[in-house]
Amino acid sequence: MQKEKKITLIIGGGIAAYKSLELIRLLQNENIEIIPILTKSARNFVTSLSLAAISKKKVYTDLFDLNDETEMGHIQLSRASDLIVVAPATANLISKMANGLADDLATTLILATDKKVLLAPSMNVRMWTHPATTYNLKKLRDYDFHIVGPNTGDMACGEFGPGRMAEPVEIKDQIILKLKKKSLLNKKILVTSGPTIEKIDPVRFISNNSSGLQGNAIANALVNLGANVTFVTGPTNLPHPLGAKIISIESAREMHRAVFSNGPYDVAICAAAVSDWYIKNISNKKIKKKDLSSSPQFSLEKNPDILEDLSKGAKRPNLVIGFAAETEELVKNAKEKLRSKGCDLIVANKINKDSTVFGSEHNEVSIITNTDTKHWDKMSKYKIGIKLGDLIEKHYAYE
Repeated sequence: MQKEKKITLIIGGGIAAYKSLELIRLLQNENIEIIPILTKSARNFVTSLSLAAISKKKVYTDLFDLNDETEMGHIQLSRASDLIVVAPATANLISKMANGLADDLATTLILATDKKVLLAPSMNVRMWTHPATTYNLKKLRDYDFHIVGPNTGDMACGEFGPGRMAEPVEIKDQIILKLKKKSLLNKKILVTSGPTIEKIDPVRFISNNSSGLQGNAIANALVNLGANVTFVTGPTNLPHPLGAKIISIESAREMHRAVFSNGPYDVAICAAAVSDWYIKNISNKKIKKKDLSSSPQFSLEKNPDILEDLSKGAKRPNLVIGFAAETEELVKNAKEKLRSKGCDLIVANKINKDSTVFGSEHNEVSIITNTDTKHWDKMSKYKIGIKLGDLIEKHYAYE
């Protein structure tokens, strides 16, 4: 990271404000300069003195402070950095920003800036899921604001659910991506994500536990690196990656058609958990137990293999990356998949009865090529997305 990179950090008035001190330390380790701004509410959780001591910078607090305006006016302050980060971004701050209010230094700066803005939301689960917050976040995304988190977990109020501010290291990683050179500019990259579903009847289907979190994280990282991302996703509850071309599908055959009707690609990353089989004899009405004398019988047909068809096709991408979830002999099975599918790299992770990979925000994977096997320690799925972006960068650097 270049030394001259600079961010403005706005600290909102939430219990997670204390994490901003750790975020500043992490950013300083990356040689990123911080301009700290403390809202009036935030001063109930973090003092200007502690913030100044950690950041070694003047802390700005008031819009109409005569000394501050003489030294650096709020308009100049709004454009003095490469990126503006709001952490924590409370429900109140989000509402003000979404509706163009400018009644203090933080919101005035946001309204006056011409820089990118990154938000790290933090609030009670009920506030996070409230329709007003959902609406406000949609408006901010439309304004090209970027959002990291929130995470799911225990709240300070004693409740459990989404609304916890992303951890400082996650926010730091997102900041670095925002400040990074667009090294994959205009590269056409396919990312498949989520589960596929194979219908049994209009009500029932066969699927798997994939949450789509890993594919989403990868797509977000690649968009931030400047890539033109085509994101083909099965059904999930996640917001789609901002800036990617989104194609929503249900079945494996629909995913196959979407993939091959939108190429060619420079890079393909097959992170989706694709069903191996589909039901040949789908019922056009709900199967009733009372109408059956025994268990229903289904005829299974093999689905097309997206990873193999990409790897061995006439318009093969320059780099093809597959994923493997294995219950045993992880490296051996992943290497066999690498060989049989013809791809360049496999991201493999171990699945067992105690596994928390599906639906978790973290993962532990091995990166397997024809010549090497590297283990990545447990990290956030977003960090894995960033590191895969780095691998793609290096691939093109050595071409």
